[in-house]
Amino acid sequence: MATTPITADNPSGTHQAMEALEQRIEALEAKNAFQEDLIEQLNQEITIHQAAIAEMKEHLHLVAQRVKDMAPSNVMKAEDEPPPPHY
Repeated sequence: MATTPITADNPSGTHQAMEALEQRIEALEAKNAFQEDLIEQLNQEITIHQAAIAEMKEHLHLVAQRVKDMAPSNVMKAEDEPPPPHY
């Protein structure tokens, strides 16, 4: 970025420098506002995903508990089965 040097011969250099600084400040403020909005959107997404994960964990816990509490099946273990008649 080239700026006009401020000299006694060029008093408008001060004005141009101030305008350039104001433009840079405005650009930074716009970027900052955009970033703040983006951060807020990301925070909302994280909140939604955290709630979904918590719900899934609860469901997984319930499924695991149901599997654990299930009654044994009607099929006997191999060692509990009587031997076949030809033994």
